[in-house]
Amino acid sequence: MTARRVVAFGGGHGLSASLRALRHCAPELDLDITAVVTVGDDGGSSGRLRAERGGLPPGDLRQALVALAGDHPATRRSAGLFQHRFAAAPVGVPRTGATGSGPAAADDPDRRGDGLRGTDGASGGTDGLAGHAVGNLVLCGLMELLGDPVAALEHAGAMLGAVGRVLPMSRQPVGIEARVRGVDPTAPDEVRTVRGQHQVAVTTGRVESLRLTPAAPAACAEAIEAIMAADWLIFGPGSWYTSVLPHLLVPQLADAIVSTSARRLVTLNLAAEKETLGLSVADHLAALHWYLAELKVDLVLADARAVGDPEPVERAAESLGARLVLAPVAVVDGTPRHDPAALGAALVPVLGADR
Repeated sequence: MTARRVVAFGGGHGLSASLRALRHCAPELDLDITAVVTVGDDGGSSGRLRAERGGLPPGDLRQALVALAGDHPATRRSAGLFQHRFAAAPVGVPRTGATGSGPAAADDPDRRGDGLRGTDGASGGTDGLAGHAVGNLVLCGLMELLGDPVAALEHAGAMLGAVGRVLPMSRQPVGIEARVRGVDPTAPDEVRTVRGQHQVAVTTGRVESLRLTPAAPAACAEAIEAIMAADWLIFGPGSWYTSVLPHLLVPQLADAIVSTSARRLVTLNLAAEKETLGLSVADHLAALHWYLAELKVDLVLADARAVGDPEPVERAAESLGARLVLAPVAVVDGTPRHDPAALGAALVPVLGADR
């Protein structure tokens, strides 16, 4: 039997959860996995490297690579190294035991972000490496050395024994802008433009529209090829406005997503984030139609506890041509995080089904 080709779209923790879930499907399904990653990050270590060195922000790409890293002890150690984040060293004093070090960091969702935690040392010292993840620096170095981000990602994937491929949605970094109502709580009806992925992600207002700069970035050719050859496309979970929807705003990607013969699956989030406060679960699906009206979806996967009353979500799914599938995919401790094993178990009968 030929491998089922799956393309997962997103960025950050949501895409990482989706890729880890697909890894859990491996014993039962022969999957050929490709991750297509947003390139709009402008915060933390990625934002610093993007501003200082140019090129693609590496953080979301790094997280996708680590999620696909092989299980050999040496590759797990390399994945831990990629996730190791330098803490600030007081001037003149070597620093050991930095936060985020060790192999466990590769599997700890609380240690995977690009926020500059611990950039100020206990004695107030700082240094140029503080806050950077090693993998971000490696990817920047490879992109400069090889002159092409796709070649750099393939080389990094080989270093990590990755069981899939990681591609950027574009070879050029993009900006993310949103028109947001109520940014200023004293002027709740005023609409302002919020610029930058990080600022959009943490906005406390209601996002009314989203756009990329440039408006029509060239899509990664290899990503288009993967989409056209895919059996399944997977959108979400993840930050809806800054990780999921940007893919639909790249014209060449949008055309491929609409025209491919692949089936399409949307995995819904477990809780609203700052950028989607006020947006219902059904509204998340409506946003897909708003930004890509031609998009048709086959299945919507959600956790019953997160959905609550399923009727509005069922109607929203049906408006996209999809069937709603409810499954227990959250971690058991009650926090709004997907359990990769549970999500993988829910994906097996879906991805394994014949047309």
